[in-house]
Amino acid sequence: MAKRITNREDDYSQWYLDVIKEAKLADHSPVRGCMVIRPNGFSLWENMKGVLDTMFKNTGHENAYFPLFIPKSFLSKEAQHVEGFAKECAVITHSRLKSVDGGVEVDPDSRLEEELIVRPTSETIIWDAYRGWIQSYRDLPILINQWANVVRWEMRTRLFLRTMEFLWQEGHTAHATEQEAVEETLQMLEVYRTFAEDYMAMPVVTGVKTESERFAGAIDTYCIESLMQDGKALQAGTSHFLGQNFAKAFDVKFQDSDGEHKYVWATSWGVSTRLIGGLIMTHSDDNGLVLPPKLAPTQVVIIPIFKNDDQKSKALYYAEPLIRELKENGISIKLDDRDNFKPGWKFAEHEAQGTPIRIAIGPRDIENGNIEVARRDTLEKNIIPIEGSGSVITKLLETIQNDLFEAAKKRREDNTRHADSYDEFKEIIEHGGFIYAHWDGTDETEFKIKEETKATIRCIPLNGDDSPGKCMVTGKPSAKKVLFARSY
Repeated sequence: MAKRITNREDDYSQWYLDVIKEAKLADHSPVRGCMVIRPNGFSLWENMKGVLDTMFKNTGHENAYFPLFIPKSFLSKEAQHVEGFAKECAVITHSRLKSVDGGVEVDPDSRLEEELIVRPTSETIIWDAYRGWIQSYRDLPILINQWANVVRWEMRTRLFLRTMEFLWQEGHTAHATEQEAVEETLQMLEVYRTFAEDYMAMPVVTGVKTESERFAGAIDTYCIESLMQDGKALQAGTSHFLGQNFAKAFDVKFQDSDGEHKYVWATSWGVSTRLIGGLIMTHSDDNGLVLPPKLAPTQVVIIPIFKNDDQKSKALYYAEPLIRELKENGISIKLDDRDNFKPGWKFAEHEAQGTPIRIAIGPRDIENGNIEVARRDTLEKNIIPIEGSGSVITKLLETIQNDLFEAAKKRREDNTRHADSYDEFKEIIEHGGFIYAHWDGTDETEFKIKEETKATIRCIPLNGDDSPGKCMVTGKPSAKKVLFARSY
């Protein structure tokens, strides 16, 4: 099965698509730019969703749901917001079809009085609702999250990384003070960082976006940025401090304890199925998908090796205590005892699908009181006694999780450099990776760098090099180094 996957060094883009195909994560849809998420891919998303949902609720948030359709006039109320999304909006103009000569066409009599926008994001429809929810300081804060799908009319798409329709969560909160809203924005950024590093085993840089890269309608946009194996950056999550922009646009005020009416302060934040793309490109190899155990739908697969029903029965009986112990330890297990597939084919299938640990049990293993344990991340195989193997496997899953993070972190460190001159920067960027360099803070210089090198400022790091210097392009003063990379 591994032979069906292109080597990363030969064609990274094709390798990425091959891994998705062989791991049975997703297919292209008949609708250009959309995808069908297969059970393997959706199980992975459900695990991500489950962890994040718990983290959100542990920080005081509640789930709600808002309409898919947004009146066109709502997007006109916040000027920067509509400008940022105008070219990506899908617009509904009619409400029905009619039959014509055995087919269907749009019924011209069903034109809507006001067109509807298929949500690209939900700030406008949510803030219209908040106007009715908020009257007093006692109604604040409002801490709402929504799990939903959104549509952005992308012209150049790639499975999981950028599709016209994708799944995500979007948090929308309202606060009485600016300080509370800023604290919420940074708190959710930290939630995303924790999830990326502790569960995805994907090291990230946290920072704030430049003005040109901000979310449309935000005062500040914070982000987590990760580095993929091909040296390109991936924006993996964003948290936005919206100030009072949407409160003013939708006239959302509250009466404070002194009886004064004030506009509320707002945030929004989100991650999407793009995280699956980031997971693939952070850990996977030329044999297929590699998954961190904390998110793997199946953490351990047990494959009995047999030539007849008697050998099969003995293998299953032999494995039963181990399966029971692992389940009691909260480990997700699959017993692959299918009769119509050879062991080698099963090994290749589970390898391509990224199962962290594979256990094989054959007649000789039973005779010797052993099992064969294979790690997906390193492809190492070891024979260990079945006695006490439950605790060994539990600890091995923890080791794999940590090793994946450390390997990704080292790869990032090995591909992070500093540039003091523009010539040096242009030479380094051709090899990919992160580059720290001084920038004078102007849109003109930022645009020049992007046009000439295809590199963008990924963020102004929150914990970066704060030493002042001179812009690598203009020589003008620079307060601190910023993070550059080519990106997805």
